[in-house]
Amino acid sequence: MLAVPWIAIFPAALAVWLPAFRWLSLGLLVIGYSAALMTGQLGLSAAIPVALLLFAAYAVSPNRKPYLKYVGHILFIALAIGLSMHWLPGFHNPRVIGPERFTPDAVPFTMYLNLDKPLVGFWLLLVLSWIRPPQTWRASLKAGLGGMLMATAACLLIAVLLGLVRWEPKWPAAGWLWVLNNLLLVTLTEEALFRGYVQGGLSRLLRQYPYADVIALFAAAVLFGLVHVAGGWQWVLLGSVAGIGYGLAYRFGGLQAAMLAHFGLNATHFFLFTYPMLQPIGPS
Repeated sequence: MLAVPWIAIFPAALAVWLPAFRWLSLGLLVIGYSAALMTGQLGLSAAIPVALLLFAAYAVSPNRKPYLKYVGHILFIALAIGLSMHWLPGFHNPRVIGPERFTPDAVPFTMYLNLDKPLVGFWLLLVLSWIRPPQTWRASLKAGLGGMLMATAACLLIAVLLGLVRWEPKWPAAGWLWVLNNLLLVTLTEEALFRGYVQGGLSRLLRQYPYADVIALFAAAVLFGLVHVAGGWQWVLLGSVAGIGYGLAYRFGGLQAAMLAHFGLNATHFFLFTYPMLQPIGPS
């Protein structure tokens, strides 16, 4: 029963990228979340944030009065925080990995197939077309690979020097599920939010000022770093450095380039280095 909702939700994440399949993506999401409700992975109380997301979508749509658009964006931001932090009731996210040590010296890793956080990414991609500026596939590929190489080299070098990870190639049995989840849900949601909405939105708001794009890029990168504060200052630093690489990819190659850079770093970390990090050595 675990796989039932995801048979629809994973294809929905792919279809949402193609404007011609926008309604197909929406239909698959309805099917997937309906299946989650029937299998007990979704409670009736989840209808409240879903209804509020629908209202926010109505409020920010074209030709609405300015005050209503402000209300819609404020409501979406509040919902995005609540859904991303798993604070809102009604979502019974199934655990599919762990706690498991991928290498003997690693911190145990646990992964859930989240039903709440991906709603943020789907909302952004379905409602706000400006978060993914049009780019040719060549420009996106070039910017994405460049951002990936920059972010991967910088972050993993810093992580090794800080003693957070070491070189440990592996292919866990659940690697395929990690790839699907990280690419189609985690990376999609985080890049749509931080690069598309925050960086793209700030660039639009500040476009009359000098260096608007630079300010937006660094603001989004620092905010992305701060959401990793639970891991300590080291992860705030790493998140901010990674955010700069993803932001450059977005600036020159659009949202798909930022996703490529983000997933490339995550996959390199997962398959080639300690994941998620080395187990701290306690006092003797």
